[in-house]
Amino acid sequence: MRTIPALFARQVAAVPQRTAVTGTGRRLSYVELDDASARLALALRVRGVRRGHVVAVDSARSPLAPVALLGVVRAGGCYLALDPNDPPERRAALLADAGVSVVLTEDDVLVDGPRGEDVEVGPEDLAYIAYTSGSTGTPKGVCVPHRAVARLVRRPDFVTLAETDVVLQHAPLAFDASTLEVWGALLNGARLAVAPPGELAPAEVADFVRAEGVTVAWLTAGLFHQVVDTAPADLKGVRQLVAGGDVLSPSHVDKAVGLLPDTTLVNGYGPTENTTFTCCHTVRGRLTTATVPIGTPIRGGGVHLLDPDLRPVPDGEVGELYATGDGLAHGYLNRPALTAERFLPDPAAPGGRMYRTGDLARRLPNGAYEFVGRADAQVKLRGFRVEPGEVEAALAAHPDVLDVAVVAQPDRAGGRRLVAFYTTEGLVSVADLRRALAAALPPYMVPATFSRLPALPLTANGKVDRAALAATPLRERPELDTDYRAPSGEVELWLARLWADVLQIDEVGVDDDFFELGGHSLLATMITAEIGNERGAFVRARTFYENPTIAELARYLDTAHLGTRNDGEGPR
Repeated sequence: MRTIPALFARQVAAVPQRTAVTGTGRRLSYVELDDASARLALALRVRGVRRGHVVAVDSARSPLAPVALLGVVRAGGCYLALDPNDPPERRAALLADAGVSVVLTEDDVLVDGPRGEDVEVGPEDLAYIAYTSGSTGTPKGVCVPHRAVARLVRRPDFVTLAETDVVLQHAPLAFDASTLEVWGALLNGARLAVAPPGELAPAEVADFVRAEGVTVAWLTAGLFHQVVDTAPADLKGVRQLVAGGDVLSPSHVDKAVGLLPDTTLVNGYGPTENTTFTCCHTVRGRLTTATVPIGTPIRGGGVHLLDPDLRPVPDGEVGELYATGDGLAHGYLNRPALTAERFLPDPAAPGGRMYRTGDLARRLPNGAYEFVGRADAQVKLRGFRVEPGEVEAALAAHPDVLDVAVVAQPDRAGGRRLVAFYTTEGLVSVADLRRALAAALPPYMVPATFSRLPALPLTANGKVDRAALAATPLRERPELDTDYRAPSGEVELWLARLWADVLQIDEVGVDDDFFELGGHSLLATMITAEIGNERGAFVRARTFYENPTIAELARYLDTAHLGTRNDGEGPR
């Protein structure tokens, strides 16, 4: 039983009346989810979906999204989850590359009509395709089979999943963390608690976790850090907390261990090509190492630590990490050369394969692995894998840009931000560059700041000196469509100082858009949290996005009677 339909059928037979999915006022039992997905599967077959066909699922977080995913795989197809935040140009490119002829929206999920029998699929049939950033400027589709999903969630050894658990579903469906969330719950008889759609502040995520009685949660590293700082008490009911997608802060891990003694904290590591997790480390007390280890391979997989000649490196020395086992994807859709480059024969297992992660690591004396860095330019931003080369390609496509380099720098939220350096013959509006990238790339790939240089610095051998660029301090206010207007009044002056500190910009105008200045959701959370700490005001994420300038936010705070409790949208 190594396919999603077979594992789900076992849960329907075992716990038919148990609640399977909840969210936004809707509740589905296992038998109701079974019935709805079976009807959808037949409807998809009537529309021409056959075994191996790719069906796009275009849905924000919703309790109906699992119906769509199950309907697709029960019809014999594989799903491609679209990110609602992707611009139309990128979305069209993914649909064309995957050969999608059917796109499911939330309105298409609940259908009338008879049930259909499941199309028989095997462990090697595709379950889903997930696109990741590509260094050449073209996203690449990772082809994940059913056996890889089963290896992740069937009797996992890095968490325990039982019928009594409530699993948080917060990750976008297009992000492979959702693989653990959705199938970890539904293939083990647990309840999937789907968070409300849209951008949620960490305090709102934590509040949902507490209100729903979540016992198992997966948080990206950045979100984990923010929740631990702003609302750790709401996590006290969580039995198992998995964090990952980027490097965890040791201080936040130690803080969580101290504040949440009844919660098991797990650091999860792994690329999309090995289905969410390759290694996991269970934190069993305060850290005794300088970093948070990524642990050991999870059940059904293994790793090799190799030198450039594919020879094993001794314990304690740095090598490149290669993943092996049942979690491996088939490769990249329509990219045989790239597949052959990244998925290699496993020298330790005749006939087996291994995936070259590009991550550097060392093996510690206790057998756990420690992440050291990247062997290439790839970076992780808020849980998403980004190839700066893809951003560079999109920026270089602008007719006025001559040369470009995109690097990662630390930000005040404990994560990293993308910074673009470019050259032009004349002046080019940064707002125009930002709009051009926003039309071609998802929001998390648009650089936080842009800096025009007379020429890009070069190393002694004539290559762009990316290390020098990464170390370049950027404190100047970027070029914007709006003119600079100085703050006035105590609230505006305080907000301007706060924004300048968080955004690492010396001068911020009251009409400057937070997101055009390079802000993102985690930095927005730092600002709203500080407003709460210093001013006794609670500002929801939606309110902040609707008032993204200092002038607008100051007016909102004044109108909402700063410092008073309010049960609606205002401060509390």
